[in-house]
Amino acid sequence: MANLIEKAKRQIDMLLQEAYGRAAEKGTLPAGVELSGIVEIPKDTRNGDYAANHAMGGARAFRMPPRKIAEALAAELQLEDSYFSAAEVAGPGFMNFHLADKWYGEVLEVVEAEGGEYGRADTRTGERVMVEFVSANPTGPMTIGNARGGVLGDSLASVLDLAGADVWREFYVNDAGNQVDLFGRSIEARYLQLVLGEDAVTFPEDGYHGDDIRVLAQLIRERDGDAYISVPEEERRRVFVEYGLPHNIALMREHLERYRIGFDQWFLESDLHKSGAVEETVDILTKGGHTYEKDGALWLRNTDFGADKDEVLRRANGFYTYYAVDIAYHRNKFVDRGFDRVIDVWGADHHGHAIRFAASMTAPALGLQDKKLDFLIMQMVRLTRNGETVKVSKRTGKALTLNDLMDEIGVDACRFFFNAKPDTHLEFDLDLAVRQDSENPVYYVQYAHARICSLLSLLAEEGLVVRSAKEIDVSVLNTEQERELLKQLSLLPEEIRLAARDYDPSRINRYVMELAARFHRFYNACHIRDAEPAVRDARLVLSAAVRQVIAVCLGIIGVSAPEKM
Repeated sequence: MANLIEKAKRQIDMLLQEAYGRAAEKGTLPAGVELSGIVEIPKDTRNGDYAANHAMGGARAFRMPPRKIAEALAAELQLEDSYFSAAEVAGPGFMNFHLADKWYGEVLEVVEAEGGEYGRADTRTGERVMVEFVSANPTGPMTIGNARGGVLGDSLASVLDLAGADVWREFYVNDAGNQVDLFGRSIEARYLQLVLGEDAVTFPEDGYHGDDIRVLAQLIRERDGDAYISVPEEERRRVFVEYGLPHNIALMREHLERYRIGFDQWFLESDLHKSGAVEETVDILTKGGHTYEKDGALWLRNTDFGADKDEVLRRANGFYTYYAVDIAYHRNKFVDRGFDRVIDVWGADHHGHAIRFAASMTAPALGLQDKKLDFLIMQMVRLTRNGETVKVSKRTGKALTLNDLMDEIGVDACRFFFNAKPDTHLEFDLDLAVRQDSENPVYYVQYAHARICSLLSLLAEEGLVVRSAKEIDVSVLNTEQERELLKQLSLLPEEIRLAARDYDPSRINRYVMELAARFHRFYNACHIRDAEPAVRDARLVLSAAVRQVIAVCLGIIGVSAPEKM
């Protein structure tokens, strides 16, 4: 797959190396010097599309002023049949290169040839990567934090896939431990209140107070009546948990599918306990000399690995902690299932835990030194309406859930807005998310796609079809708006590479917003339908390429690309 940004940079380096060889032969530059430098796209491209600093970096070795070196190189440049039409020396010794029609034409040809696969690369080929995200406790409905984590994890998995990795999406279900016991006690209290009256049973102070618990209790009573009044407490709670957890997990699946998120596996914590993996992992750490006993509990010497404190693995009552379970789970990811890299998408409140846990995974006895554990830590979300913080659903008046939000503003807006830069706090304006104007970024991008679809459909009815990119004369696409639009199209493979490298899928949002903006500027400045035939045909190919790339970008972040609006 073609990354035309990288190809252009590599070609500049090659052209300069060849120019140096000719200059050395003529004696205008001393021979035997290694010429190297950096090629970049300058912020201001009015003086050139690419800038190279090879002459600046070679000044000491050449024992010449950088500008003299640059002038000698420029004199020997041979740009025929290259991506560049001209090059000149600037300032103290920079070399500016101007793109030629050949490069612009290749942009359109590559977009057309690769279609829905445009932007795919091979930078991570051969790497097995698991992205674990959402992983909400199945003791209640999914929150707004889960909504943000869901989109960031899903979009990150998409860009990693496009970067060539073999990607696995996983949801870790916490179906064991204290929160499940509390879940059972909460359902039990609501069930008994239904049967015996609200005042007959005190609800646990630390219980789950949401209406979803009342719903579960009502469903159980509708199914089984008052049958559990005389059942022993432990058995009654077990029955309620066995009913409540699958019910909630099924709802999670349903809501996440509506949210356009699918997982390769829903991994149950209880399976770790049943398999003996937790006990086995703790034994490995103990035999490796990484634990000690204190106050009847078993502790991990986490400070030995650079953490700020040690961690309890097994309490004095014999129960394993969530920390021990987490280590066993990640050992399962790396050892049992063979992933090369694991990325956990966690909230900001887990930042300290992530640092300590990363230290734990370096324990020599675990044997994970060649594996990579990374974290995508996302900051908090603040929902606003009319400038005020929103915490409850407009429809129900209860705490706002992911499903409520999808009801209110739709899936597209949820996914686009939540896929914001993960390391910044997100101010999510609900009023903006439903506006149908250019101020709403998702509407603005989708409108660009629909606008192109309508244009191409209208012209097709008149017998004007989009020609092949190889058939047009790309030199007629010579206005500033056309050239800027072509450059933006070329950037997608590089944006995908950087999004995968930095674990920042929000780069795709910013890229496609800029692409839409450049298309709207082009559309308003450049006539298409009534242009000269050669110009019209070239602009139709350009428009079709923009439509294709917008659809690819929206697909990455799970947003629809409507043909009409």
